[in-house]
Amino acid sequence: MKSSSVRCFAAGLLFTVVAASFLLALPARQKAASGYHLIKTISLPPAPGGDEYYDYLTVDAEARRLYVSHGTEVVVLNADNYSVVGKIGGLSRSHGIAIARELGKGFISDGDSRPGGTVQQVVFFDLKTLKTTGKVPTGQFDTDAIIYEPVTKHVFTFNGDSHNSTVIDAERQAVVTTIDLVGKVEFPAVDGKGMVYDNNPEKNDVVAIDARTNTIKGRWPTAPEGAPTSMAMDQKNRRLFSSGRGPQLVTMMNADTGKVLASYPISAGVDANAFDPGTGLLFVSTREGMLHIFHEDSPDKLSEVETVKTEYGAKTCQVDTKTHNVFLSTSDFNPPAAPTERQPRPLPTPKPGKFRVLVYGR
Repeated sequence: MKSSSVRCFAAGLLFTVVAASFLLALPARQKAASGYHLIKTISLPPAPGGDEYYDYLTVDAEARRLYVSHGTEVVVLNADNYSVVGKIGGLSRSHGIAIARELGKGFISDGDSRPGGTVQQVVFFDLKTLKTTGKVPTGQFDTDAIIYEPVTKHVFTFNGDSHNSTVIDAERQAVVTTIDLVGKVEFPAVDGKGMVYDNNPEKNDVVAIDARTNTIKGRWPTAPEGAPTSMAMDQKNRRLFSSGRGPQLVTMMNADTGKVLASYPISAGVDANAFDPGTGLLFVSTREGMLHIFHEDSPDKLSEVETVKTEYGAKTCQVDTKTHNVFLSTSDFNPPAAPTERQPRPLPTPKPGKFRVLVYGR
């Protein structure tokens, strides 16, 4: 073979090897970021008292437990075989569940936001036995989202209609303070280093809170996203993912400066974001019955991978960082009630006995 032919052959071979390596790597990433489908439906019986309200889910990937809010109780499932491990009952209306593994404690936000609702508290429970170990009243109407901040060992509740956050010492089981957040509040995130972030749909911004001093360090507009509601965080790259209901967008934000880096359209009624650091996938679930899946290509860029049709009402989600499965909850629904001054656009109400958890995987 002539030297020129050898050179051409070598160059061609090198190109083929490089191209093949790229193509081999690309499908692996795409497979890691696509192909989610329904793998299990877990039907659960009616909650005691007949209140079929449901809200957030929490996964303890290490303990292999899934915590599901459902009316007057929290149902605890095995995250692998989906059997019921136990229930935490005696609640008025469960919303969110936070856990502190180093303390062996869990926390439930129990807030009755119905007219005349008086129970507004955080219920403490033992992670091993699931037994209730204490109740701390927040004194704030609409005690809703909840999160545990590990540096201060404080629990933060976000009290929607009260426009504030109650801070509770998780060890002493006592209220530390209440932070005025000047506007309706929604779901938060923590960076694990002493900062707490929360969506404020009334002010269309993200509030950055220093957990050590319980003071507001910044307020960052989410525009073009509006009515920010759900949030997740990539702690390693210090990126916040906030999703809003009008305009309906998910926003990638720098957690140190508040700079909006990118925004992408989503469907109606978003209520939860979940980020999986192992795959770089961001999951956004909406009441409309869509699971939007994005991939964090770099600390400054998201790409839309796919949108999976789920079921109407499956507005909250959480990801299992071990199996990478995604859990959502929903129900069948009755027609919406007649509009009122307090609820001008009422939503359909869940039918008793139709509540279920949906498991999506690859």
